[in-house]
Amino acid sequence: MSAIPFGGRVLFLDRSDINTDELIPAKYLNEDSKAALKPYLLEDLKVPGFDPARDLAGKGAIVTRANFGCGSSREHAPWALEVNGINIVIAESFARIFRQNMYNCGLIAAEIPAAALDALFRDFAAVDTTLTVNLENETLLFEGGGKTQALPFTLQGFERALVEAGGWVAYAAARY
Repeated sequence: MSAIPFGGRVLFLDRSDINTDELIPAKYLNEDSKAALKPYLLEDLKVPGFDPARDLAGKGAIVTRANFGCGSSREHAPWALEVNGINIVIAESFARIFRQNMYNCGLIAAEIPAAALDALFRDFAAVDTTLTVNLENETLLFEGGGKTQALPFTLQGFERALVEAGGWVAYAAARY
């Protein structure tokens, strides 16, 4: 089982179609390490009330809307999340290649229905919220503002193996 405790404080980004250029601007793709990407995560993202300098610190999870990670297929976007301590993104849907890149990094791309997202935004977006992820039971537990909400999510077999190993490199190293 993965030693990573998934979850943490939650960043709510109430917008669909957040693309990889907004996650990490293309001008930083020449950086030579994952760590070098850290200060640029979400630098160009336009969401009312969001300021990356103020809102990213200490977050371990993102809750957003549909089609998260659309755009180019580069791995830099999940790397930028990873080096900022964000280990799970929860959305209605993900761009296919971005979703796989999340799992390749040992991160979770959890899909939940739009109605459940609506409830999360309504009940938790305006308060300091913490997410606890139970991999064994495939449950997301949100707590904040005196409220709690548990939601199921699904990890398919190979996705689970990548998450538990800590990503593709660790998975391959243990098996090949």
